[in-house]
Amino acid sequence: MAQILAPSAQWQMRIGKNSTDASPLTSKMWSSLVLKQNKKGAVKTSAKFRVLAVQSENGTINRMEQMLNLDTISKPVEHPSELPKWNYDGSSTGQAPGEDSEVILYPQAIFKDPFRGGNNILVICDTYTPQGEPIPTNKRYKAAQVFSDPKVVAEVPWYGIEQEYTLLQTNVKWPLGWPTGGYPGPQGPYYCGVGADKSFGRDISDAHYKACLYAGINISGTNGEVMPGQWEFQVGPSVGIEAGDHIWCARYLLERITEQAGVVLSLDPKPIEGDWNGAGCHTNYSTKSMREEGGFEVIKKAILNLSLRHRDHISAYGEGNERRLTGKHETASINTFSWGVANRGCSIRVGRDTEKSGKGYLEDRRPASNMDPYVVTSLLAETTLLWEPTLEAEALAAQKLALKV
Repeated sequence: MAQILAPSAQWQMRIGKNSTDASPLTSKMWSSLVLKQNKKGAVKTSAKFRVLAVQSENGTINRMEQMLNLDTISKPVEHPSELPKWNYDGSSTGQAPGEDSEVILYPQAIFKDPFRGGNNILVICDTYTPQGEPIPTNKRYKAAQVFSDPKVVAEVPWYGIEQEYTLLQTNVKWPLGWPTGGYPGPQGPYYCGVGADKSFGRDISDAHYKACLYAGINISGTNGEVMPGQWEFQVGPSVGIEAGDHIWCARYLLERITEQAGVVLSLDPKPIEGDWNGAGCHTNYSTKSMREEGGFEVIKKAILNLSLRHRDHISAYGEGNERRLTGKHETASINTFSWGVANRGCSIRVGRDTEKSGKGYLEDRRPASNMDPYVVTSLLAETTLLWEPTLEAEALAAQKLALKV
């Protein structure tokens, strides 16, 4: 009967008083998280256990830390082209047969490593056969083809992606801050909430935000979500393929941080059944034409195209999304396409500012939290910029959606 609460305020990044840049997240900063049973006189909580950050003075730990902090790269790497191709055992991941197991890694994007600091980097790679063919799980390859199309390049597609996620207690796989086997109070006070009875996991969210800034990820915000134990971070605006690279790297950093915090990260689109919000990955999208004068007409034409390919998009927008897109909890039904101004119960939302100014962006609210950002971003560009419906289908869709295009 253990409940793991969010790491306490003791578990924080340390930044020098005169420093304006985030410091790399060393093992000393994180220390280690241990569970200690409540002792007499301790602050009362609904938990049976508390999470505390402790600092070990053990010499072995200190020597390990010195090794972890070594800068192993002699000079900065400025571009992925400076890096060699590498390979791994694809038979261990179900991506290649045992008799021909090598999957080749092609470096595509680099980020500063917030865990090791110095010249160390994290590298986003995509995957190929030894013959140079992209393997089936390489979704970046097709996305790069879409984003390199001259029509797409000319429209400079921008993306702002809202990644929701849920923090779970390690052993019981129940949301952080929830009583084990039980439920907190109903939704309402948790969204962007503050206080020990409303916010669970803020240290993780804040540490992830700073790690992303250090890495060079275009993160633009964070907030506590509607369901307690659920959080969100936003990445963007990002152009083209960069959106997918940045979301994948941000997810990796979050996995590492939750690992060190002793908390489980879930991207399940509906982690808790019942009257609780699911987790999505709302994708805000605009093109050059949408952002210019008269852009609202371009947005409406894009919405029309999206309505005609609704099933194609739904099939590519994440696993288990049918449990989330029910028409409740700020979602539209998975079976019906809809759009509206300021309506968060629609498939596509257009903001009031966009309607008022006659230009701007649209928000696709259908993607699940576990969606592949390469698939979603490239499919949006493909459907709105490269795919053309028949005039008959366009007219019928426009009538159905009450769109004058």
